[in-house]
Amino acid sequence: MFGLFSQKKPFNAQVNATTTQLVVPAGDNLLNAALNSGLAWPHNCRVGSCGTCRCKLLEGEIKALNDFGYVLDADELDDGMILACQTRLRTNISVEVNLDDQTTSLSQAKNTAGVISSVSKLTHDIVEVRIKLEQPLPQFVAGQYAELIMDGIEDARSYSFARSPSNEDEDTVSFFVRRVPDGLMSNLLHDGNRLGSKVTISGPHGTFYLRDSTAPALCIAGGSGLAPIKAMMEQCVEDGFNRKVLFLFGARTQDDLYCIKEMEQISASESQFSFLPVLSEEDDNSNWAGNKGLVTDYINKQGLDIPECQAYLCGPPVMIDAAIEILNKAGLDNSQIFFDKFLDASHLPGGKR
Repeated sequence: MFGLFSQKKPFNAQVNATTTQLVVPAGDNLLNAALNSGLAWPHNCRVGSCGTCRCKLLEGEIKALNDFGYVLDADELDDGMILACQTRLRTNISVEVNLDDQTTSLSQAKNTAGVISSVSKLTHDIVEVRIKLEQPLPQFVAGQYAELIMDGIEDARSYSFARSPSNEDEDTVSFFVRRVPDGLMSNLLHDGNRLGSKVTISGPHGTFYLRDSTAPALCIAGGSGLAPIKAMMEQCVEDGFNRKVLFLFGARTQDDLYCIKEMEQISASESQFSFLPVLSEEDDNSNWAGNKGLVTDYINKQGLDIPECQAYLCGPPVMIDAAIEILNKAGLDNSQIFFDKFLDASHLPGGKR
């Protein structure tokens, strides 16, 4: 447990030992201040679960809002790595971070109100929630996410956009929501008639999206992690596939498969795109004739020149961690691995649901 700390005054953060000076207001965290200043600071979850916003503390003193050990290993901690989203400043500091030049064109997030316009069942534990907005959000990029706030729930929940911008009406956004046991938000959205319920949306957020490259892309998703990958593929259809893309989708059983027809339609019409669903718990006596096992078992079975690829991973942390280990062993550099870990609220620092 950490003691309480109140930042009484703004402090400065010097970024990458340059003249870049960032003012961190009293009570604010380092990542939020960086994003508000327009810095292309890599990030995804903003709640201390993904590790994307990691940076190296060179000088100064900070206050950790939550234990960095949730997502940083011992070597990283010993090297002075910190999570910007979980950092407040005790003094002026100097940090080193790998800024992403391609993110400079991403829209800054804004808040808008909306109402739930439809809830459609996709599987036994995943629904598509569509929200009609009072005012459109700034232009998002396929792969990004938004934060949702509903009355009666203290903290915002993060959900990836499930459709590409070209597949949405200007005043509508869509999300895939998996039911989480004892999850306040997910159960509220799954149970009863929520049509017309008011929500507040903040977005777009995150730096998970397809980079501008012709390198082959290996996409791996599990569960509701399908949402951002699906949106990316829809955007590729709109823009044209300029690279080979393989999408491995992991699920437990056939009851957990969804959006299969959409992916198969893209595969049938786009020679550069291949889709491979893999089931980990399907009964051996079922009618499933497809692939079985862990989705990560199929990474090295596709004939890809992995060191020449980019990887895009989205879903449960255990799947992503296993995939990164396999990709690293196969020679893929971490700079070419992009991921978005889907943790439900109970697994975030503090255990809030």
